[in-house]
This record gives sequence, C-alpha cells and structure tokens, in this order.
Amino acid sequence: MASGGSAIRGTRVGSGPMGEQDRGIQADRIAVSYWDAMGNETVRYFSAHIEPEEIPEIIDSPTTGLPAGRDKDNPPELPVNEPYKTHLAYVKERRTDKEAKQILEDALTRLRQKKGRL
Repeated sequence: MASGGSAIRGTRVGSGPMGEQDRGIQADRIAVSYWDAMGNETVRYFSAHIEPEEIPEIIDSPTTGLPAGRDKDNPPELPVNEPYKTHLAYVKERRTDKEAKQILEDALTRLRQKKGRL
C-alpha cells in the first residue's frame, strides 16, 4: 500500500479556513479591577454600555474567597466570623435571669399540676 497524504490531516472537520484570525466581532467592554485584603487583583469585564451604578463595588475574590473591592488602597475588611450560638445563647440574649427563673417556675408549676403532685 502506498502511503498517500490526506488533505484534511491535522484539521478539524467544519473548522473553517486555515489560520482564521477573526473570531467574530468582539463587543465593546471595560475592565474593572478588584483587590482583596491580601493584595490579589481580579479583573472583571463588563459591557461598555452598562450604567456605572450597575457595576458591583464588591465581589468575592476567586483566589482567596475574600471580599474584593475596587479601591486598591482600601480593600474590604476581612469578614468577622461569629462563633456558633446555641439555642440557649439566643434565649439568654432575649431574657434576663429574673425572667428566665419566672418562666421556669411557671412551667414546673404547670407540670406538677398535670402530674397531680400539687
């Protein structure tokens, strides 16, 4: 067998002309830089026709997950993680010790009446 050449070797079927540089018309856009607290820059592209107030002031940095803002010298503060609160901690925020004792006494009185111990 003769090793004949193929006219389409090394090309994708349906790929268009070889060496095609034009990938279509690119829309007008603007680049907006964001910086996180660690100094990482993230660039986001927006349509050039977008209203300035529609461009977000803060995004999540894809490299660190921290909030990133548009001011390089004053990036957003690191978020403060509050510790997990139990149900009791939330109740203690709403009630004073005096109110808690009264509620407990009322509940015990009702329970004792129900059980017939009063």
